[in-house]
Amino acid sequence: MLLPAASAPARTRGRSLQAALREAVRSGRLTPGTRLPSSRDLAADLRVSRGLVTEAYEQLTAEGYLRSGRGSGTWV
Repeated sequence: MLLPAASAPARTRGRSLQAALREAVRSGRLTPGTRLPSSRDLAADLRVSRGLVTEAYEQLTAEGYLRSGRGSGTWV
């Protein structure tokens, strides 16, 4: 689901990851209550930096697509 974001050019990977996550939520592929992988695990799976994943999670949390709590994970 997020592999195209990982293969995007380096300059656009962050925006591509955000767009892929946003679209997954909007389309229902990620349903409310779904727990997302940790930023460390997702970064390793996609072979991108953890900071890139953290920024994407933070942006989507600010937009209201995700919710997170320190030590409790990130949820749709």
